[in-house]
Amino acid sequence: MAEIKKRHNVNKIFALLKVLNKDKRYDPESYSFVMASLDFTTRRMKRRGHVSGMELLEGIKDHALEQFGPMAMSVLAHWGIKTTNDLGEIVFNMIDAGVLGKTEQDSKEEFNNRFDFKTAFGRGCKYTIR
Repeated sequence: MAEIKKRHNVNKIFALLKVLNKDKRYDPESYSFVMASLDFTTRRMKRRGHVSGMELLEGIKDHALEQFGPMAMSVLAHWGIKTTNDLGEIVFNMIDAGVLGKTEQDSKEEFNNRFDFKTAFGRGCKYTIR
């Protein structure tokens, strides 16, 4: 059983490498961050399996703020992520590669302009120097 799981993971890595070779808009770190954010989201929701696009976007936003604080928007931009649409492109690149699954209800449109990055990543990040 462990051998089958290991082979399955290797196949996902090769699939993701093909995506990275084909679509160079996003830094490889962006894919790793989205996967980590998916794990962050499912743990926070205390459930495994499918999450909606909006649930994932909220998880990505919260995870980015937790990991990068006031630099979240800059880090994401450095990876090529400037809008929620970019996150949808990354998620659906991974779906198309077989790295992630989807339901009939899932679509890229779920990610279209869901929140403004300046507003989302500016909140709670007010620091003053004394």
